[in-house]
Amino acid sequence: MHRLIREYAESVSRGVVLRRRLPAFAGGASVFVSPEAGLKFWRLRIEKCDPQLLASAAELVASGDVVWDVGANLGLFSFAAAGLAGPAGRVLAIEPDSWLVSLLRRSAAANSNRIAPVDVIPTAVSDSVDFKRFHIARRTRAMNYLDGFGLTEPGESREEQLVPTVTLDWILERFPAPKVLKIDVEGAEAQVVRGGKRMFSEIQPAVICEVARESQSFITECLRDYGYILFDAQCLKGERKPVAAAAWNTLALPKGHRLLGAIA
Repeated sequence: MHRLIREYAESVSRGVVLRRRLPAFAGGASVFVSPEAGLKFWRLRIEKCDPQLLASAAELVASGDVVWDVGANLGLFSFAAAGLAGPAGRVLAIEPDSWLVSLLRRSAAANSNRIAPVDVIPTAVSDSVDFKRFHIARRTRAMNYLDGFGLTEPGESREEQLVPTVTLDWILERFPAPKVLKIDVEGAEAQVVRGGKRMFSEIQPAVICEVARESQSFITECLRDYGYILFDAQCLKGERKPVAAAAWNTLALPKGHRLLGAIA
């Protein structure tokens, strides 16, 4: 019965768009959301939808920062970062799903110049400049994935789109370097990191990254080789300690980052 109710709720959520406002601690920007990206977005209080993500933005983003959001989805992190960075900052919201891109652009147009400008880039990020198949997940667009990856069960794709892919370093040649980099790409995070040699060796932004079990060893070794210290972002700030391996929700800070002094 619970499954039938959930499936019905998901079916009636298709195409629904709601306007919400982020809380003041997360910048206060307006965003267009849809329960098609998760039934939680029916809630009036958007801070209840992904409190950890908004808390990470509030902790990491400072006034004037450049922020990149890879796998932006509905843009909660993007627009929280834009509000926190203010007009002197800049945000790149990078998302391959064309329908989500349309919502990101609506949100970008709805906000005044009191927040950082948000540039929406309709592409996937991987380890090469190419074209790849991108799957729209049957249940929720929060679980969309590049062909060969994905955290859903086989057969859970309801639509395929052919999308361009670029690398972090390719984008870096064309846009200002980020102080904060968020990565949420449903299992393809190793490919994103592989395409960012200059990003992680020279620029070294603070990183918040969702890490699937299949990517854990690679992400752990690679970020450590680049000089990052890893933390479980789910832990409260006062209880946070370095971890031996990348967590599901990993916070990676380069040595010398301002937050390390507070943790130490």
